[in-house]
Amino acid sequence: MLCWHLTRGEDESMPSPPTAQVPAIHHRRVGDITLTVVSDGFLEGSMAVLQNIGVEESSDMLRAVFRPVPRRTSLNCFLIHGPGGRVALIDTGAGTHMQKSSGQLLRNLAATGIAPGEIDTVLMTHLHPDHSNGLATADGGAFFPGAELVMHEAEHAYWTSEEAEAEVARTGQGVPTGGAYFPMAKRQIAPYADRMRFFNDGAEVFPGVTAMHFPGHTPGHCGYLIASGGQSLLIWGDIVHLPEVQVPRPEVTILFDVDPPQAAATRRRVFDMVATEKTHIAGMHLHFPATAHLGREGDGYRLFPEAWEQTL
Repeated sequence: MLCWHLTRGEDESMPSPPTAQVPAIHHRRVGDITLTVVSDGFLEGSMAVLQNIGVEESSDMLRAVFRPVPRRTSLNCFLIHGPGGRVALIDTGAGTHMQKSSGQLLRNLAATGIAPGEIDTVLMTHLHPDHSNGLATADGGAFFPGAELVMHEAEHAYWTSEEAEAEVARTGQGVPTGGAYFPMAKRQIAPYADRMRFFNDGAEVFPGVTAMHFPGHTPGHCGYLIASGGQSLLIWGDIVHLPEVQVPRPEVTILFDVDPPQAAATRRRVFDMVATEKTHIAGMHLHFPATAHLGREGDGYRLFPEAWEQTL
């Protein structure tokens, strides 16, 4: 019997194990519209930012479902392939200004075959840095040079308000960094100053896409309802940041909420709406690929992540 005895390095054809994941993108259809979920990575942070719950209790809730402690928050953006070759992007991720585990949008976007210059509309859920820091380059240019920047009028008004900035510096609520988010937001939107568009609740902001105002997290925080061919999907923005905690305990707010009581009330309203209507949902901080349904369970709610779809 012939035996082969190989030592490391003797056979250069031996396969090497992978050192990175494949690009994190996921396509699905909503009627005639194709939606692509594009991961921007994740952020890790303290459990102490959660409000109306103790650190030990919230940590135990994560451990009970085998999630890492402290929290790991997923970041997702969404491409909408509309009629006539039009392409919209919802949110732009954390850019290069936060943790190394984030800022993956452009890398993953390349795997979709869509170049930043081909995106004609950028829709913002709100202007927190993990959603808007991917708008501008380090030298102040636009990452999306052909895009119109679109947001709720209350969102732009808030982040450009000296009074709001002074209030946050005084209280710390909404911006734990003492107000640094305000100059950050203004710097990110500056390259789009001559091509910004503002809307109110219920406006069609892109073909087949309607804005839904969900205030509380920020004054102009919005979700976007995609509807086509008798199908629909609601991208609900930051209705939850930590689904393992806030779905069963919707009263739990986060220090990044500008108006915590309103944020909690909005979350309950949206939960009731999507559970009653059995709405397909997606979220910026749901775990990739970030699409799911929400159902009632006892006096509360339960999240049902969508199974992988093999076909479009």
